[in-house]
Amino acid sequence: MELIKNWSNLYIEAGCDEVGRGCLSGPVVAAAVILDDDFKQNLVNDSKKLTFKTRMDLDSYIKDNVKNYAIAELPPAFIDEHNILNASIHAMHRALDQLTITPELILVDGNKFHPYNYIPHQCIIKGDSKVLSIAAASILAKNYRDKLMIELHEEYPQYGWDTNFGYATKKHQEALIKHGPTQYHRQSFRLKYD
Repeated sequence: MELIKNWSNLYIEAGCDEVGRGCLSGPVVAAAVILDDDFKQNLVNDSKKLTFKTRMDLDSYIKDNVKNYAIAELPPAFIDEHNILNASIHAMHRALDQLTITPELILVDGNKFHPYNYIPHQCIIKGDSKVLSIAAASILAKNYRDKLMIELHEEYPQYGWDTNFGYATKKHQEALIKHGPTQYHRQSFRLKYD
């Protein structure tokens, strides 16, 4: 399906998305993307609809062909202190802070966002499958976080982060019960026992 390239055609738009909200471990990661005028969709889509390989292949294509992008992460301690929703929004703000071009409209995946620097924003439910800049942001954020979790897996292989990326799989929950949490786990998240 062809994604919408421009929401308004009037403003410099930054698409924002985050990844890692439902994880038991690792940071929440957000990306902000400002598309170039001649950016082609190629295979860019909601990161959840793409294979790991396709997403990784698209990483450099996106970075090389957009006007501007930025990625930011916030650690488990921040998530525990501020809750995952606020941490997700704050991570998006941090990504926006790093852009070298100031957007005139912020397009956000989801239904909640806190105002940012008096710039108008539009929340779009399932925005990562509707708007090209949000889809590109979702891919950059997911790739960054997946690579990080694969690296952390080397330090703590028992949790299976190279395949579950910190999500609450059965293997991950069983490892948590057996070995306890690491410094990369979110202390405010609780296991759901059957």
